Amino acid sequence: MNVFIADDEQLVLEGLKQIIDWEANGFSICGTAMNGQDTLDSILVLKPDLVLLDIRMPMLTGIEVVKAALEAGFTGKFIILSGLSDFKLAQAAMRYGVDFYLTKPIDEEELEQSVRTVRQIIEKEAKASRSFSQYRDKAKEHILKEILQNTCSYHTLDLKDLHLNSEIYQVITYGNYNQDTLHPAWNFSELMRVTNQDSHTYDILEIDQRKVILLKGSFAIARFENLLEHYRAKPQKGSPFDSIFLTFGRQVARIQDIHLSYQDVCQLEDRRFFCVEGQHVIGYHELHRHLASTHLFTQDLAPEYAETFSNYIQSHNPTLIASTLEDLSEYLTQCTAEITDIKHFLIDIYILVKQKIMQIFPQTDLPFLANASVIILIEEKYYLYEIIEFLKEQFEMWMHSVGYSSGENVLDEVLHYIQHNYQKNLKLETLAPLFGYNSSYLGRLFTKKLNVNFNAYLDQVRIANAKELLDDGSLKVYEIAEQVGYSNVDYFHRKFKKYEGTSPAEYRKKK
Repeated sequence: MNVFIADDEQLVLEGLKQIIDWEANGFSICGTAMNGQDTLDSILVLKPDLVLLDIRMPMLTGIEVVKAALEAGFTGKFIILSGLSDFKLAQAAMRYGVDFYLTKPIDEEELEQSVRTVRQIIEKEAKASRSFSQYRDKAKEHILKEILQNTCSYHTLDLKDLHLNSEIYQVITYGNYNQDTLHPAWNFSELMRVTNQDSHTYDILEIDQRKVILLKGSFAIARFENLLEHYRAKPQKGSPFDSIFLTFGRQVARIQDIHLSYQDVCQLEDRRFFCVEGQHVIGYHELHRHLASTHLFTQDLAPEYAETFSNYIQSHNPTLIASTLEDLSEYLTQCTAEITDIKHFLIDIYILVKQKIMQIFPQTDLPFLANASVIILIEEKYYLYEIIEFLKEQFEMWMHSVGYSSGENVLDEVLHYIQHNYQKNLKLETLAPLFGYNSSYLGRLFTKKLNVNFNAYLDQVRIANAKELLDDGSLKVYEIAEQVGYSNVDYFHRKFKKYEGTSPAEYRKKK
């Protein structure tokens, strides 16, 4: 605490500085003066906790100093010194709020006791002020939460006292861009380049583990929009702007509509999973665009996607793998589903594709991750794009492990695919696009290179595999027909006899 000492006599002034041990009593001398005007000017600038001054001084009396200081908002304490003949003046000073009146000559013990008492009063008031301030802050925070959640009684609010008498409001949330970081290493006021004296510009609070900011007034909102310019130009790596993730709701003009802006940011926080790589900001405009184009989500699509990816892996087609994953990402971004359900859907696709590849290539040593590891990895991802990139890397790795690619002859890749998928309902019209060709071209390529058309080659592959199964003897003829791709056993009989000159049963007997 600081003390300012004033007396018009130099000798007395020096004596007051030495008469007691000010440091031991909790005070440091911050200044002195020898007339009333200098005293007033100094204490309004220095704002000492205690002023010790003579009642009679040149230019302004002690009483005039006290009166003018209090009118100017000074909140420190006063001890007045006076002679016995100034008792009535001292009484007037006490009415202005002077804390102690001491007569000259000054008694050392009396002064020291007065100073100690003043210190106790200051400490008690400071403690009470802190308690009141804490209570007030808690009460205000509770009211703000009710406003944001639309549960308060608006007609009972003192808007001026709450600093909520602005013409416009906007709610934003903030957090770390890197979600593995525990504490933000930045100051919002510094980034906004504003002062927030008495929370006039914005309020900060936490609701449901969200860091929420209520911007108040056009100046605060203009500063925030200026802040957003840093993100439109992409923040520099490692800068404070690069460490932040922000959401912002709509701007509203009424206190009663603030909750709408808060609802926006809550929904936007849930949409963070769908942000693209490097995206630091998501605003209510994107939310409204999403709501206008949403569709229902169905988990039943997982087998269909798995079949598609399995085909592209076998056909050694990274372009269609990437394109389909991009389409899948777009589909999921626009659907109405919980993030957990979407992650489980993607886990299902991975496991189904893995199972298909394992069934088709049982003898191949493939770099598969354990299902449990994949489940943990995907569930811990923060963003959809991270999961899509993981699937792309995995599928392409499998493709290089199982796909046959000469790099020159596409027909080799097609034949390789047929050899491992002949039991499916293969058609030239659906097979050709897997390899980036139209069906007419691929059909002509078959006839030119193999001297047989596509259907004849497929029949030959199926009959060759059927002969192996007939030789094995463990399956019945109709079961063999199904396993090699013929749903109709009579049709299988006709095809087998065409190529082998005998029926499947007769072929088995000969063996």
